[in-house]
Amino acid sequence: MILFPAIDLKNGECVRLLRGDMAQATVFNADPAAQARAFAEQGFDYLHVVDLDGAFAGQPVNAEAVRRILAGLTMKMQLGGGVRDMKTVRGWLEAGVTRVIIGTAAVRDPGFVREAARLFPGRIAVGIDAREGLVAVEGWAKTSNVSALDLGRRFEDAGVAAIIYTDIARDGALQGLNIASTVALAEALTIPVIASGGLASIEDVRRLTEPDCARLAGAIAGRALYDGRLDPREALAVLRAARAKGSLGTPPAAEEAS
Repeated sequence: MILFPAIDLKNGECVRLLRGDMAQATVFNADPAAQARAFAEQGFDYLHVVDLDGAFAGQPVNAEAVRRILAGLTMKMQLGGGVRDMKTVRGWLEAGVTRVIIGTAAVRDPGFVREAARLFPGRIAVGIDAREGLVAVEGWAKTSNVSALDLGRRFEDAGVAAIIYTDIARDGALQGLNIASTVALAEALTIPVIASGGLASIEDVRRLTEPDCARLAGAIAGRALYDGRLDPREALAVLRAARAKGSLGTPPAAEEAS
């Protein structure tokens, strides 16, 4: 079980949105690289970054901010937002990103995901962002007619390293993770699933250590870390203690990206 601190990039700044609404962005740090260093100092070892502008544009927009993060990074990083072609995938992996997340293109061009996973084993993840069970695309601006489960099943034999499952209704709302839907997805697939959207407190972290969450590979924490609702060291200590007791499940390839 990995706890990923999140950095969402908008206009080169570190922000958090409410349910994916770009009009409801709160700037938490104008220096994303400094924020990444702070997360590393707090003890995190895997960073989750999304280029929000890139997700809408269909190509990287906050590339310079990402490069500044990478320049001083001492932990692994997974990156999504605007990844729609192999050139972008290759470029980010060569720049030092550990794992690239493909979202919109996973719906529209599954063959691209399969080819990327073949070329870069263990380094491709699929972002499944769901609104009432259906996958949203283009920065969550549009909703497809594909269900989260159907999309996940498309890649069962593709060698995808992980699925990041986000409940859009909870993202940034501090209402707690949608454990039921996320666990159901994880149990229906062999691909490791990471929970995203709504993590609000240390109780949510403790919830992740319960037996029914053993299939989950990790969870993403965003606003709760920024506004102080979640103490990072306490959260990491809870997971370490659970791991030491053997109460955390580790699906195959969940801990390593390459």
